[in-house]
Amino acid sequence: MNTQVELVKNLLKYTYGIVPIVAGLDKFANILTNWSAYVSDGLAGILPFEPTTFMMLVGVIEILAGVLVFTKTKIGAYIVSAWLSCIALSLIFSWTYVDVAVRDLVMAIGAFSLAKLSENRQTNTIK
Repeated sequence: MNTQVELVKNLLKYTYGIVPIVAGLDKFANILTNWSAYVSDGLAGILPFEPTTFMMLVGVIEILAGVLVFTKTKIGAYIVSAWLSCIALSLIFSWTYVDVAVRDLVMAIGAFSLAKLSENRQTNTIK
């Protein structure tokens, strides 16, 4: 793999490793935002626990996904891509935070790109 592709891959790897870990940890601290506000009323109504608890569970999943990006980049990136897509779809269906949904879809494309770059070296050869 040429050095430019390797640079892009590493940039994406650190981005999609660190960001989910930081966002996941913040689900316990609520420094960046009040994460419970992102839980739609419909979802909150069917949860067997408080939205705050739900967001802490989400945080654990995000932390694990970020760690997975660092340890098993391809699968971790696919998981982060799917996770971001699910979050975006949830926001779109509830028609709340649509701007965040669009951002998450763009980030999902970036994570998917990382997964593709992380496939075996033969498929990464640029012609």
